[in-house]
Amino acid sequence: MYKRQLLGLLNSTPVVNGAVQARLADPEAAGFWQWVHSGSGTADERRSLVQARDAHQGVVRGRRPAASPAPLLEDVTSRPYLSPAGVSWQVDAPAERRMAVEAVLAWSVLQQATPGRLRPCANPECRRFLIDRSKTDNARWCSMAVCGNRMKARRHYRRTRAAHRARSPRTIQLVGEINSTMPIPR
Repeated sequence: MYKRQLLGLLNSTPVVNGAVQARLADPEAAGFWQWVHSGSGTADERRSLVQARDAHQGVVRGRRPAASPAPLLEDVTSRPYLSPAGVSWQVDAPAERRMAVEAVLAWSVLQQATPGRLRPCANPECRRFLIDRSKTDNARWCSMAVCGNRMKARRHYRRTRAAHRARSPRTIQLVGEINSTMPIPR
């Protein structure tokens, strides 16, 4: 499983119109997702994918220990193969857990190659994740067009609202009273 597929698995519980949508809960939709990602589409495979997704979401959010996906790796072996190109490794896993094991391995590779770059979206109302590919390692939102824009608009609203409160009618009235008692310079 590649980074994009891992991200697709992690992002399979988005918030739509304020409600969490579990996209792997519907057997037909989940079967299609599994098939598109080279899975078999079976219910057992779906259960192991949901287990992998939930474990990794918790790990990335810091709510679960990094060893949470360990049960998915039971009975999994890795064998070396030699070729003119070098050594490659073949992972053998039970068929119903193959995709979940690939998700664990993709997460591991990502953590080793770019630690901390897989993170949850900074929008507290969003349940999506992102892989930060920026040079400065400061990407915050799953989508600048959606979450980034919303968060910046909220911050702008709070700033302008605070400035408006500072210039409330009572403040203007007090300033007007002070100005009316001061002599006008000629």
